Amino acid sequence: MEQTFNDLCRERKEADEGMFAFALWAFAETFAGIMRERITMILMQDITRRLTVWAVVIASILMIPLVAMRFTNEVNWDLFDFVVMGSLLLGVGLAYELAARRSEKTVYRIACSVGLATAFLLFWVNGAVGIIGNEDQPANLLYGAVFVVGLIGSLVARFKPRGMARTLSAAALAQMLVPVIALISWPPPTTSWAPSVPGVFVFSAFFATLFVGSALLFRRAAR
Repeated sequence: MEQTFNDLCRERKEADEGMFAFALWAFAETFAGIMRERITMILMQDITRRLTVWAVVIASILMIPLVAMRFTNEVNWDLFDFVVMGSLLLGVGLAYELAARRSEKTVYRIACSVGLATAFLLFWVNGAVGIIGNEDQPANLLYGAVFVVGLIGSLVARFKPRGMARTLSAAALAQMLVPVIALISWPPPTTSWAPSVPGVFVFSAFFATLFVGSALLFRRAAR
């Protein structure tokens, strides 16, 4: 850096140009460089702090089934289950951080939290016990359309509140269409619909209501 500075000074002298403008430019450039490095350091510290918080939260959640396995026989998780759940929680955390950076509004962040929590709960329940019948029932795979709608819609909307409101509304609609399509393709009694057909629709309506609530919060944030 010193050699470069000396070369620039020599070039200015040989060109018989004034040094005041050069000194002013060097000061401004140096100041801007220091500010950029400082901002980058603050951002990295903030990212590290947030990732540390998420790591602690995820570890605390995973301790629940681990302790339950130690003292009861009702939970029987293996390493794969812990890896899947940890990856899922990490994905939810990263998705929240990515979406939350799009806006400083509290209502926007609450909307993100509600939408992601609903998606996580839907995946967990559907994968663990199944909504239609049991977890081995092929009809439960249709709920994957809800996640596809949410993912594609969020990317197309670029996480903007108005677009996210439409995306969550579409996810709620897809949530309610799943049992309708499943009822046509896998009708009872040839297919198990435990606890019952009305029960499946009520359970799906519960998740759809949460998605609608998130959509309404995003719509409010768009105002």
